Amino acid sequence: MTDADVDGSHIRTLLLTFFYRYQRDLVDQGYIYIACPPLYKLERGKNHTYCYSERELEDGIAAMPANAKYNIQRFKGLGEMMPQQLWDTTMNPESRTLKRVEIEDAAEADRIFTVLMGDRVAPRREFIETYGPRLNMTDLDI
Repeated sequence: MTDADVDGSHIRTLLLTFFYRYQRDLVDQGYIYIACPPLYKLERGKNHTYCYSERELEDGIAAMPANAKYNIQRFKGLGEMMPQQLWDTTMNPESRTLKRVEIEDAAEADRIFTVLMGDRVAPRREFIETYGPRLNMTDLDI
């Protein structure tokens, strides 16, 4: 479980690298999951919804009546959430969202981990320059 922002993504990548490199059996046997905490809480009156991306937030605002008054709470990290919010959105087995980590192509996964987490800068830069523009950057948190 890491924060929903870019820093959390970096930490998640480091954790996944550790599990892939040093606890591979846990990955192969399906014991590694990624918790999905919300990035925003959108409130209107007594109703609220949690948004897990910029797009979900935009869609939630667009679904409101014109000139509706609403409040947006941005979670900068898990520590900013109230305990009940964290339980309801990320920890409660009845309502949380988890993504199971699975390896479809072990050779390709190994290559990507080596490129992205290795000590050689040139292959990492080439990868980012090649694939970065193709990625959907609308959910990028800057």
